[in-house]
Amino acid sequence: MSSPIKFGTDGWRGVIADDFTFENVARVALATAHYFKRHKKVKNGVVVGYDARFLSKEFAEKSAEVLANHGIRAIISDKISSTPMVSLLTKQLNAAGGVVITASHNPANYNGFKIKGDFGGPAHPEMIDKVERELKRVLKSKVTQKRSFQDLVERGLIQKRDFTQEYVDDVKTKLDIPLIQESGIKIAYDAMHGAGQGVLEKIVQVKVSLRQTFNPSFGGSRPEPLPQHLKSLAAAVVKEGCDIGISTDGDADRIGAYDEKGNFVDSHRIFAIILKYFVEQKKWSGEVAKSFSVSQIINKMCQKYQLVLHETPIGFKYLCRLMTDRDILVAAEESGGLGVKGHLPERDGLYIGLLLCEIMATRRKTLSSLVEELMHEFGWHYFNRYDAHLTEKEKQRILKAYTRGVQKIGEFSVQRVETKDGFKLFVDNGWTLVRASGTEPLIRFYAESDSPEKVEALLQAARRIS
Repeated sequence: MSSPIKFGTDGWRGVIADDFTFENVARVALATAHYFKRHKKVKNGVVVGYDARFLSKEFAEKSAEVLANHGIRAIISDKISSTPMVSLLTKQLNAAGGVVITASHNPANYNGFKIKGDFGGPAHPEMIDKVERELKRVLKSKVTQKRSFQDLVERGLIQKRDFTQEYVDDVKTKLDIPLIQESGIKIAYDAMHGAGQGVLEKIVQVKVSLRQTFNPSFGGSRPEPLPQHLKSLAAAVVKEGCDIGISTDGDADRIGAYDEKGNFVDSHRIFAIILKYFVEQKKWSGEVAKSFSVSQIINKMCQKYQLVLHETPIGFKYLCRLMTDRDILVAAEESGGLGVKGHLPERDGLYIGLLLCEIMATRRKTLSSLVEELMHEFGWHYFNRYDAHLTEKEKQRILKAYTRGVQKIGEFSVQRVETKDGFKLFVDNGWTLVRASGTEPLIRFYAESDSPEKVEALLQAARRIS
């Protein structure tokens, strides 16, 4: 049979009740169980968490049930939990790995199945390859379970645990929370009805809290911390006189931020602010990693600081591999996912938001002034992305046009092309990237340049090529 289950840049995702069904989740859980059964830490169990999506809790319980029925102790969250919480618990408990039921920033009709390694981050590509090989065998038979979820709980083969409190306690040991509190920084936090709801408030005082309730439809929006989804946060920051606006996505591993003037601070600028702080303030050494769609400002900074820079295809699993193998200061992707030294080889939106607050408090600067400082030193960099929902035929036509070769993007001559992940075309003082999404049926168009107008011109021109 042909498989409706395919792992993309960050786990398997599908439409609920279409391909993301209890039967298919059980199959993936069984393939995962077969993989972890051979793990040297399997006696310590596998950690299971779930986000705030429709039926996520039930899908997580089914996954735990399958694991436990096949001899693997499952440690499951007692409530909605973020992806970083699962990664943290996996590492703290020395577990064989972790599973998170989440579709991250995808629309509400999606759900997903993420796998975590014993190191506390996304499973490495070769780990996923092994699970997929197990899955091919599993698909040939029906998954049956001898014992129910409740029976397994009563027998101690499934254990419920408070992931949230353990995460909160851990964060308080890694960041200067007293300094943030004493500084009087006024924080606005938008959980976007995702897994971060109510968590930041357990760590610091929050002046404005938005979308902190359970709402599997995400209020009709999608839980992705981009400006078009965060208008209420931008308005609240200005209206309530906040110093920073923080938002996290559906599973709280990505961040979106606003400065005190209501301006969006994208992940490229957050990346640069953190890197400057680590090198100049903390005097930390190490290397830097970024995905293919991240700003050239990071290249300039690494050149100034004489730091080794790694560039990977898009997907945090590639950055995670570097974080587990090398001494990485910051590893980040364009879509709001950043991992930092001193925490986990994992994205964590809440942690990064608090780290920004620590930087503001330590340096006694507003978020807007931290951005301006960077731009004056390394040049102004502007970025934007456009997601085009297309038919498969339209998508292939566009990709074929770029495969044949493009000499000009609108009025801009192409100087060179890189194809590490999609087609990245460099022009004078800028670039545009065209690539198919690894999690949704669409093509993403990215652009960076020295003015917002040029960025939009590049995006418009890139979309017209077919």
